[in-house]
Amino acid sequence: MTRTPDPRPHAREKSFLTDFRMFFGRGLGIVLPTVLTLALLLWAFGFLRNNVAEPINGAVRRLVVVALPRVVPSHALPEWFLVSDEQIAERHGERARSAAPRVSDATVRESIRTDNFRDWWQHRWYMQAIGFVVAVVIVYLAGLLVGNLIGRSIYLRFEALMTRLPLLKQVYPSVKQVVEFLVGSGGEQKLMSNRVVAVEYPRRGIWSLGLLTGETMNSIQSLTGVECVTVFIPSSPTPFTGYTITIPRDEVYELPVTLDDALRFVVSGGVLVPPSQSSGKGLGVTVPSAPSAPGRAGAHLAESGPGAKMGGSGGPAAVGGGKDGAGHED
Repeated sequence: MTRTPDPRPHAREKSFLTDFRMFFGRGLGIVLPTVLTLALLLWAFGFLRNNVAEPINGAVRRLVVVALPRVVPSHALPEWFLVSDEQIAERHGERARSAAPRVSDATVRESIRTDNFRDWWQHRWYMQAIGFVVAVVIVYLAGLLVGNLIGRSIYLRFEALMTRLPLLKQVYPSVKQVVEFLVGSGGEQKLMSNRVVAVEYPRRGIWSLGLLTGETMNSIQSLTGVECVTVFIPSSPTPFTGYTITIPRDEVYELPVTLDDALRFVVSGGVLVPPSQSSGKGLGVTVPSAPSAPGRAGAHLAESGPGAKMGGSGGPAAVGGGKDGAGHED
């Protein structure tokens, strides 16, 4: 008599694999956002430290090494500032072994003091913040200076110089406009860039989220004969890339949504709907199923071309209802 194999081990193995995939995916959903956020913050901190704070710290250390003997009595100088003749001779020997050109004792002494001060600086974590503090103060003073007449005049001359220099004149104006758009430096520009709108793009019946960026070019205005505006359509998941379109002003609809909520909506591919705009259905939203018959599917695709009515019997109704491709009622 042949015994029937027990299917339960296979069922238990399948159940374990299913549970493992489910819990592993759930764990990724919990851990990955935190890890990626920390990684992004660490990268931003490292970039600012290496490219902003450290150059400023180096300039501060250089200034201290040069100015310290002029303002502090010789008997009160710190230990790292003192350099012996033996250290100078040793540094000369190192330079000779590396085939470096010979320099004066004063230059070697200053180099040793700079190295000693850097070592002293790096062993005190709080000294690293000086570069960030100085950078913030410099940015604040620059904004304060540009606010008065003299500073504004100096800034305009500097900007005119930047727009005349080769290579820089091709890059600087575009970078300046992007920065002004992002930080909103300027009353009207800030107001326009923070306005979230909805437009029918890329065709009638498909609504896209956009940012109202300003007026359009005069040539386009004259060509259309109607008042137009420009709208930036961000792409997912990188909202800093996208499309700039010109559209009649009366076809742009402003939404009661903040810029931050709009960017989260775009980055997440529509998953993170602003709480004030959510219907509460979440993933429970249903859509019509596609026709199963190949012939009917081809007919449906044929009907969905430009200018075709998509609300016919037997197929899913279009978002645009009973309008044709030009947006007019049938």
